[in-house]
Order: sequence, then C-alpha cells, then structure tokens
Amino acid sequence: MDTRLLRTFATVARTENLTAAAERLHLVQSTVTAQVQALERELDLRLFDRLPRGVVLTGAGREVLARAEEVLEAESRLRAVAASAGGADGRATGRVTLSAGETLVSARLPGVIAALRRSHPGVEVDLRTMGTASAVAALRTGELDLALLLEDEAAYRDIECTPLAREPLVLVCSPEHPAAGRAADWAELAREDYFLHEQGCSYSDRFIERLLAAAEGAPPRITRFGSLEAARSCVAAGLGLSLLARANVTEALAAGRLTQVSGPRIPDVTIQLARHRRRWLSPAAAALTTELPHHFPR
Repeated sequence: MDTRLLRTFATVARTENLTAAAERLHLVQSTVTAQVQALERELDLRLFDRLPRGVVLTGAGREVLARAEEVLEAESRLRAVAASAGGADGRATGRVTLSAGETLVSARLPGVIAALRRSHPGVEVDLRTMGTASAVAALRTGELDLALLLEDEAAYRDIECTPLAREPLVLVCSPEHPAAGRAADWAELAREDYFLHEQGCSYSDRFIERLLAAAEGAPPRITRFGSLEAARSCVAAGLGLSLLARANVTEALAAGRLTQVSGPRIPDVTIQLARHRRRWLSPAAAALTTELPHHFPR
C-alpha cells in the first residue's frame, strides 16, 4: 500500500476539509480528492461522508484512521533507522519537521539550525510557520515532529507541552510618536492606534483584552497583520504602537528606528515545546530537542 494515500487520508480526517488538507500537504485539491478515492477503492470502503460543510469520517473511516496512524508511525521509525545507519560518531541523521510562529522563526530558529548543522550535519530541518491551532492539528496527523508554541497555558490530552523558556515582550513606537518618552497607563494606551500580529497570536490577543478592559468609550483602533514586518514598518513610520517580542526589534531599538514605550509591565510569554505523546521521537528530532534550549532566554 502506498503510504502517501494514508498520509493524505489522515490529514483530510483531521482537517475535515479537502482544501485545508491540500494546503497542509502542499498539493492541489484535485490530487487530494484522487488519493482519497484511490484509498477507498483499494480498501473497498467508504471512508468519508461528503457534506456541504466538509467531509466527516464514517464509522469505518474512524477505524481505518487509527490503523493508518500506526502504519505512518512505523514508516517514520523505519526511515529513521535507515537514515541513522549511515551516521558516524554517534551523530544523528535524518529529517525533522518543526513549526513555530513567525515571532520565533525570524528571531530564534536560524541560530538553532546553524548550531544543529555543526553538531549533527546529517540532520535536515524542515521549518514551517504555523500558529498554535494549525501546529497542534499537524502534530496529530504526523505532518510535524515538533512545534514551538507561544502559549502560557497549553493543555492537550494527546500533545505533550514542555515549557522551554520565557520570551520578553516590548511595547514599541517610532521615536517621533507622541507616546515616545512619556509614561502611560492602560487607559492612555487604550486611546492609541495599534498594529499587531494576526488573530490567534496569544500574546496579542491578551494585550487586546487588557486594552478593551481599560478603554472608556470607543474601543482602541487595532489593525492586525499576518506579517511581523508589516507591523514593524507601520510603527516605524509613526502610525501607531505595536507589541512585539524583544528579539524581533532588538536591532531596530539599537538603531533608533523604534523606541520602547514606558507603561504597565507586559508579562513575558512562555515558549512551549510540543510533540505528540504517542509518537516516537526520532534521533533527528531528539537532537533538535537537545539543541533548542541553548538558544532561548532563561
């Protein structure tokens, strides 16, 4: 049996949407549909009910999914054993798939990957940018080996989350902005314009909740971007304020393009290392897990 069909089937089962599954698998939707249909023909089973809102597993499909995940896990172990057979001096080899939000991808992970290449040159890291919900879903389907989540609290029955570090957050503006150089309380901050990371960013969501609680009258004006660079550019142009990880603005602060706003203390956010509880940790993933803590603030 072609395990690609099983992987596609498992991804569709978790997303309950052919379009979303195609995006995660980097395939066109017609290919995903054809692979699901091919598996149904091979097994002579109807695996999904096609409904207007998406696809839902049949009873037989739920049973097949459990067995398919076992096969995919066994395939991962087999590939890791085959890859490690060529390793030398106890160095891990193989591929590991890691996801993180843009905050960490741009500021922290390049150094991690560079160090891993020196200590384990046979390990290849497939790095993907995902938010928390997408990363957890991808861990469940086996699309990811590991994920870094910016979440103070992360409790899942099937996903193990280990606090790795605390990421400092700073409120910034342009040096020419009226908020520069003066202290502000929450009520004053609620009257400013903001350019923040997209919905689903845990620290931005909590900050907005605090602004809304302090607002009197009209709610604060907030624009949300999928790109941190877009938010930084708007703030540097003097259009408003932003809450960002310090690691994402260190150079801009040092160069004077941005300045930190004096105001209420913003708590750091926790970096969680997440993996599926039942999935085997390959030598490549174990090597990355060992390297990660050396590159984050304590």
